[in-house]
Amino acid sequence: MTNSVCSLPPRLMVSAPASGSGKTVFTCALIRALQRRSLSVAAFKCGPDYIDQLFHARTSRAAAGNLDGFYSSDAQIRALLARGAERRDVAVLEGAMGFYDGMAPGSDAASAYHVARATQTPVVLVVPARGASLTLAATIQGICRFREDAGVAAVVLSRVGEGAYRYAKGAIERECGVPVVGFVPQHDAFSLESRHLGLVGADEVEGLQDRLDAMADIVQDAVDVGALLDIARSAPRPDVAPFVVERMLDAPLRMAVAFDEAFCFYYEENLRVLRDLGIEVVEFSPLRDRALPAGACGLMLGGGYPELHAERLSANAPMRDAVARAVLSGMPVVAECGGYLYLNERIADKGGACWPMVGALPGGSSRQPSRGRFGYIELECPSGGLYGDKALTLRGHEFHRWQADAEAGDCRASKPGRDRSWPCMSYGATMAAGFPHVYYPSNIDAARSLVRAMRRFKESGGDAA
Repeated sequence: MTNSVCSLPPRLMVSAPASGSGKTVFTCALIRALQRRSLSVAAFKCGPDYIDQLFHARTSRAAAGNLDGFYSSDAQIRALLARGAERRDVAVLEGAMGFYDGMAPGSDAASAYHVARATQTPVVLVVPARGASLTLAATIQGICRFREDAGVAAVVLSRVGEGAYRYAKGAIERECGVPVVGFVPQHDAFSLESRHLGLVGADEVEGLQDRLDAMADIVQDAVDVGALLDIARSAPRPDVAPFVVERMLDAPLRMAVAFDEAFCFYYEENLRVLRDLGIEVVEFSPLRDRALPAGACGLMLGGGYPELHAERLSANAPMRDAVARAVLSGMPVVAECGGYLYLNERIADKGGACWPMVGALPGGSSRQPSRGRFGYIELECPSGGLYGDKALTLRGHEFHRWQADAEAGDCRASKPGRDRSWPCMSYGATMAAGFPHVYYPSNIDAARSLVRAMRRFKESGGDAA
């Protein structure tokens, strides 16, 4: 951390009674509407989700990271908020699931409420209103009073026409004492198809920018954006030291980071930590490029949907060979979830057809009848691996339906607060490959060890060509 401090920005949180209420599309529309007022916006996701951050990024290049009460202490959450919102006029935080839903049933730990309280951020509830009227007031009143410090400052009704909105607005304000500042009508612009693991990827929504503009037009007409901006500006502005990691390298080292339709799930904080330490992050596409970036001393294959692009990935034999050579050469490799599947010998696509992959790890993967392991984990890594000479614990999560035929068991993942654990990952001095997505700010020593491994590879004359 540095000794410099800055004031937290004006900010608000968009939350809801439950998942599927329309938080992400409203958040994206609100970001665009705020930018039309010549404001620079930072967008954060509360919780471990990185798909919604891709929509934030495509909306406005406003993606600033994740704020998560399991990954980080309250103080670190504030520091990450300060870093991600540096030199921005306003920050918009999007909650996950329902407002009080946390890391385990019956707990508000790591919930949107947790993050809102840790950052003193006022809350705007997006409440689906179709098929209800006075009952909406009971729902909203319950959320507002469930915790004394809920901090709900306004309500936006969604999936409702103007007439029903006008009818409900007065009753809600009278019964709950919370202003209803607008509505989001049922409209095709606010509809995103479902995907087997969540929303479609941002790059797969046809005409996304036009739809975002249409969404912003609707929000500007039907929601009092000025009132929301006033709420954001009402948030306390304490001084906080932004989260910064001390640089390790005199000269930068190149990390090749896979980024395209097949590999796009990364925590911005992880990449920011590596850049702080002195790493030059260079993106490449396993779908389109024929070789790894020149001079790379490390390789990162993030999560994504390789199973949906298996035929194209398989057809790019030069890239598969380049990645295999990198692994064989001893180049430090981090492969998470989809990236891990890419390193296997084969992937079965949605139809069950198998496609050759890199082959650096044995076996293949295929779709399972139900979702695989899901949720937060604590990852115990033994000594002598890519993340350090000493044993250490990282925090992360898993979320996948494809399962590997022969997942290695060099590390152990456990569910926090539960008596459940399992062996996972191919882990050694130059590789960390498995389903867990890890969060480097939860243990910066892991990132430092990765950088040291890259430096050793460079100094030894390592060459993946």
